Amino acid sequence: MCSGGFAKCLGITLMPLCIVSVLCNILLFFPGGESVDIEHITEQVLYFGGILGSGVLMIFPALVFLGLKNNDCCGCCGNESCGRRFAMLSSILFAAVGVMGAGYSVIVSSLAIDQGPLCKVLNGTDTFKWDTPFSNGDYLSNTTLWEECKGPGNIVSWHLSLFSVLLVIGLIQMALCAVQVVNGLLGALCGDCCGCCGGSDGAV
Repeated sequence: MCSGGFAKCLGITLMPLCIVSVLCNILLFFPGGESVDIEHITEQVLYFGGILGSGVLMIFPALVFLGLKNNDCCGCCGNESCGRRFAMLSSILFAAVGVMGAGYSVIVSSLAIDQGPLCKVLNGTDTFKWDTPFSNGDYLSNTTLWEECKGPGNIVSWHLSLFSVLLVIGLIQMALCAVQVVNGLLGALCGDCCGCCGGSDGAV
């Protein structure tokens, strides 16, 4: 498979990951599946790690990767391959943007998982207040602590599941963009192994 075709595969893989990241971040605005006031939403949700980092910033590299295979590489200073080489080189910059976006999502998700959700906790005997009762990830290994959150329903598992998905997706996206950095360097230095002009009928 030529470097452009491989980049297209990476782009195809990244697109659904972007969509899932955005959906996860949106769901986090409804803790436990309930609608709450904005001040009762966990702080890290408002950093838009899934929407901005693994979503919007990742869409640009994905679209660039998708278009590399069909890039017109003819007519560049009389050298039919230099256009494709330049395109592969420029894809490295977009891959770097993708790494930064996914990295941002990973950092935000890690902080959110470590801190735990903002939820209702007992304040005295019969009143409640909104607080983050967990610290340093202590609730991850001791699920009995989850009972400290009295609402919204299933808030701890909701928070942990969605941020864990964002964390995993961010790591996958970073890995895919890192692979494209290597692929882009090889494509820029060695050229695309597929012919792309006039009499070249290389296989994908």
